[in-house]
Amino acid sequence: MKKKIIFSGIQPTGLLTIGNYIGALSQWKKLQKKYFCIYCIADLHSLTIYQKKNILNKNILDILAIFLACGIDPENNIIFLQSHVPQHVQLNWILNCFANFGEIKRMTQFKQKISCNTNINIGLFNYPILMAADILLYQTNKVPVGKDQIQHIELTRNLAYRFNNIYGNIFTIPEKVLNKNGSCIMSLINPNKKMSKSDPNNNSIISLFDNNFIIEQKIKNAITDSDFPPKIKYDLKNKPGISNLLSILANITECSIEQLEQNFKNKNYNNLKESIIDYLCLFLNKLRKKYFFYRKNEKYLKNIMFNGAKKAKKHADFTLKKVYDVIGLDFF
Repeated sequence: MKKKIIFSGIQPTGLLTIGNYIGALSQWKKLQKKYFCIYCIADLHSLTIYQKKNILNKNILDILAIFLACGIDPENNIIFLQSHVPQHVQLNWILNCFANFGEIKRMTQFKQKISCNTNINIGLFNYPILMAADILLYQTNKVPVGKDQIQHIELTRNLAYRFNNIYGNIFTIPEKVLNKNGSCIMSLINPNKKMSKSDPNNNSIISLFDNNFIIEQKIKNAITDSDFPPKIKYDLKNKPGISNLLSILANITECSIEQLEQNFKNKNYNNLKESIIDYLCLFLNKLRKKYFFYRKNEKYLKNIMFNGAKKAKKHADFTLKKVYDVIGLDFF
């Protein structure tokens, strides 16, 4: 039986956080056992912010080495660099012509970014349509996303429906896959805000490259609440800080939230934080050791990207030829 297709991607910008691992990479590892997975290093998406060549090139190799360290298998999946497959941009332009200005203007992430950014380029506005092209190009069945990306998947589905209603069943309609425990790990300082590698406050995040001392300091200073006596319970509305810490521990230990609540019954917040520090340090030390093993072999990493792009192009060509055929762009 043919495996269903998963597509997902990460931008090569900044140091990845424990939120990126829990919300994306750990899920990618699990999904590859059941699905045919296509994983993209989304360098074109990263261009909405000014990039320096040497830093971008380094980040791309860093991200790929992290993929491998997290257990993403390049032999049984496709791992590639977005810009190496020009069909992404080609389909992006076509989908632009099926997207309405109003629906793109209403995208929540776009509105958030323009509220705090003076450099509003067209790429930022077009970002969700390129994301739709990324997904539809591979006849994707399922897309692992965080809660903040749900609106983008809905747009992708709408564009696919709109195109299919005119030209027939060209695109597969993708479905979202959410990780219940960690689809959105929050800031350590402001647990009502998503943990982001672009956060100017470095104390808000746990980078995958933070050392043991830094991890300890950040977790000790993480926001909890003022309940007395302290109660370790998952309650996003009333206890967002504790809920966030439980999410981190649950995903690192692969233990259920319910089990953790039982384990920490009658214990205090310091006990919870100490446990998180121990498990995080152990986990990240192992991850970094694997990362450095892969990162030192640039030729091997570039080979993976080269072969991945070749495989991705075959899948992309299949879809783009169907699109060109029904529109009339293959006249000659």
